[in-house]
Amino acid sequence: MPWSRFDSNYTAPTGGRRITYCEALREGIDQAMGNDQRVFAIGLDADDKFGVFGSMSNLSFPERVLGTPISENAMTGVALGAALSGLRPIHVHLRVDFMLTAMDQIVNYVAKWQDMFDHQVKVPLVIRAIVGRGWGCGAQHSQTLHGWFAHIPGLKVVTPATPYDAKGLLLSAVADDSPVLFLEHRWLYKNTGDVPEAIYTLPLGKANVLHRGERLTVVASSLAAIHALTAIEAHGLDVDLIDPRTIKPLDLDTIVASVQRTGKLCVVDYDFPFGGFGAEVCAAVTERAFASLQTPPTRIQFPDRGMPSSGVLERAYYQTPDRLAAAFGALIEGAPVARDLIGAGA
Repeated sequence: MPWSRFDSNYTAPTGGRRITYCEALREGIDQAMGNDQRVFAIGLDADDKFGVFGSMSNLSFPERVLGTPISENAMTGVALGAALSGLRPIHVHLRVDFMLTAMDQIVNYVAKWQDMFDHQVKVPLVIRAIVGRGWGCGAQHSQTLHGWFAHIPGLKVVTPATPYDAKGLLLSAVADDSPVLFLEHRWLYKNTGDVPEAIYTLPLGKANVLHRGERLTVVASSLAAIHALTAIEAHGLDVDLIDPRTIKPLDLDTIVASVQRTGKLCVVDYDFPFGGFGAEVCAAVTERAFASLQTPPTRIQFPDRGMPSSGVLERAYYQTPDRLAAAFGALIEGAPVARDLIGAGA
């Protein structure tokens, strides 16, 4: 079936079949392989019995799942070569941190290939990576880095927050003719949601409004979007919550329209603060909707330092729904937000 014939329902269904975020990823990969024999998966432990935290367990096409050596830079080159040869690889990295050894391939080749050849070639490569804290993994195994990758021209960066988005955006990424970085937060894997069994796609670059409100616009992606939604619903806050779904391309139109209505902006971004995604959204909204802003935009991000290894400190490093609710409530009422809620350096 041609990719262009896929259904692209935008709104998540309700009352249907509920599966986990992890199961949605697995089903999306399986259906992509079943739909197109050019699709295959490659990566460190891609064929392991644990199946990349379960997201690749018991696929219907095990002959198209290839484990690789611990040589991320070289294997990324292999995946790029496969994409240039007409295949549609899904290159799996167990952690986004491991991608750092492949930055030469990702930044200098994968991202630039289409520009160097005036977009006369296709680079249908999906690079999956698991992001975020674990069980005290420390600074070298707990990063997110989506803002960093979004800085590079030629890369699309996807950060799904729900099981419905995980499957639909993954199928869109596989169908895309340009390279897509698909970043999955490990702490979303057990979350459940309504996901159609049929194949469907979601457009890259179109945000999802998770909650409607009139007094504050909150922009949050991935796990931050779920924490923000929990905070808003638990405390009955009058907040417009926007999940961009894709960091790049970014649906600024939806964000700006919301800010023009609410007059206030808060970006919750589980990443480093300096020069990051939160800063980009604040700058872009200020450029486009300055006259609508009643207060300066606010960013809630990580501290400007690496993740601690201690489990206790690791939990403190991340925000919680209750802390987010306190910050949102203060912004709604026009009160100052406590500095410990914003994060050092933000």
